[in-house]
Amino acid sequence: MIPPAVIEYLRGLQAKLRAGFEALDPSVPFVVDPWSRPPSEGTTIVLDGGAVLERAGVGLSIFHGNALPESASARHPELVGRPFVAAGVSCVVHPRNPYVPTTHMNVRGFFSETKAGEAVWWFGGGFDLTPYFPIEADIRAWHRTAKAACDPFGALVYPTLKAACDEYFYLPHRKEHRGVGGLFFDDLNASSQTIGGDFQHCFSLMQSVGDHFLAAYRPIVIARKGTAYGDRERAFQLHRRGRYAEFNLVWDRGTKFGLQSGGRIESILLSMPPLAGWRYDWHPPEEAALLDALRPRDWIGDRSE
Repeated sequence: MIPPAVIEYLRGLQAKLRAGFEALDPSVPFVVDPWSRPPSEGTTIVLDGGAVLERAGVGLSIFHGNALPESASARHPELVGRPFVAAGVSCVVHPRNPYVPTTHMNVRGFFSETKAGEAVWWFGGGFDLTPYFPIEADIRAWHRTAKAACDPFGALVYPTLKAACDEYFYLPHRKEHRGVGGLFFDDLNASSQTIGGDFQHCFSLMQSVGDHFLAAYRPIVIARKGTAYGDRERAFQLHRRGRYAEFNLVWDRGTKFGLQSGGRIESILLSMPPLAGWRYDWHPPEEAALLDALRPRDWIGDRSE
């Protein structure tokens, strides 16, 4: 049901990400945790307690389900009760230094068929950046690389995926955006308006997003990992990590999909920060500048916006 080329790419991407993070922080080794729940399988690799990366996790999963979970069936009523295969690589990094942003990347493919035997497939994914002390040069460079990932697929792809990212990573109960955005797409297939295409086109776009992630993030880590900080900056970082946890547990569709489909809980919650804080009604002065930076804008174009 799932093309071998998709599995081959995802395995290679996990290995590439692991090597990239090991180069950024060789202080502690990754824990490699292969798992199997036939016919589902995967490998979760986690670096915890590093000198640079407080947590870095890269999970590969190939999940076979008997029926589409509620989190997805509402958008695909033609697949209610149908078996499916979902395969993807998900990555999250929570750096130790508060001046290095948290980041997340995910690419995935979904494969099923209708009762009439019609094949159904789509791809999804993206990457986003969550700074605590926003640095404009880093954010602009991040978005330039995001745009480079999209440019070969048409002029509308970057603005479409950027707008979707700004819309998706939003905490309605806080009326705050989670980060400064990046790329987000879901249900990408031949029928997707403006950015869709045949299988190879959509698969290639997913690959480009996955392949550009380290190029977008690595320079930021290298530039900011040595920035001096103290207890106040650390406290603010943990405070804002609480917002990250709130989004993942309350709003994130991927988390809901994993829990509703009976996925492996440790791998599903890999994205959670190792430490976070919820100080009652605390509004430190650093937060105003951050919230202003989180407001969606054109990070590539007009600097006066």
